[in-house]
Amino acid sequence: MIYYAPITAALVTLSLIAAILSSKFGKKIQDIPNDRSLHSAPTPRIGGVGLMAGILSGWILMPGARIWWVLLPMLILFGVSLLDDMRGLTVRRRLLAHLVAAVLLVAGSGLFTEHGVWAVVLVLLFTMWMTNLYNFMDGSDGLAGGMALFGFACYGAAALIAQDDMLAMLNFAIAAAALGFLYHNFPPARVFMGDAGSIPLGFLAAAMGLWGWQQGCWAAWFPLLVFSPFIADASVTLVKRTLRGAKITEAHREHYYQRAIQLGWGHRNVALAEYALMACAALSALWALQQENRLPFIALAWIVIYTALMCWLDKRWADHVAVRA
Repeated sequence: MIYYAPITAALVTLSLIAAILSSKFGKKIQDIPNDRSLHSAPTPRIGGVGLMAGILSGWILMPGARIWWVLLPMLILFGVSLLDDMRGLTVRRRLLAHLVAAVLLVAGSGLFTEHGVWAVVLVLLFTMWMTNLYNFMDGSDGLAGGMALFGFACYGAAALIAQDDMLAMLNFAIAAAALGFLYHNFPPARVFMGDAGSIPLGFLAAAMGLWGWQQGCWAAWFPLLVFSPFIADASVTLVKRTLRGAKITEAHREHYYQRAIQLGWGHRNVALAEYALMACAALSALWALQQENRLPFIALAWIVIYTALMCWLDKRWADHVAVRA
């Protein structure tokens, strides 16, 4: 039964989003272009509803996998984020929900008993950051959905290698739901996932990463490498803005993927380039699991790759600004 979970997740997501888009509800929640936006026309942002429904539909087929400390925080984040999409919430209220979800995850996982206070602190910070950075990186057609497809499929493959079929199908269900969403979101996007999709996905990236580590399916570094295309862009951009004294909570278009689009690449080309990066990061992470003695070289290689790409884009952006001036 559990092996039907990914198919169910994909079909439910695909069909539910199609149904919502053709209904009045699909027209009520619109993403209105602002200073951060890379689109010019209002677009429905209800994709997260179909995405989460697809994930839950797949997970229902796996009764032994209903872990409350993953499911409950995810549902809390989905509800709060959907409310934010519909009415708008203050940053303080959103961050409070993110903190509550992270605390529930850590408390339910038994992390403190197994690894102590420092592990708790690190996982709390990692979960909070993943939850938010996924939202930061959800600003281009096909990008966040693609990271979910490659990232959680990689988790699933690693779990299969470790012979944990239940954990594998849980992650494959998330990846399959992302694939169903991408049918409507690949450039040109007809729908966005909104915070109701991006916030829970960021949380799940941390939560499933923690779960797999505790189950012995992978090492602690594995989630960092799998989701490194998002982590690198969001983290470096945050550091640069902080050093410049810019407000972290302000809308902006300074992420590297945003600047690539502004330089004329277009949503489709950026999505395809990011997919290549995501696939390489995922494959290298799976390979590193079998060759952990080579992990330092793999990590160094990715640091060099990301640094080179960022420097190249920074140079292109500086030239672009100079020409416009």
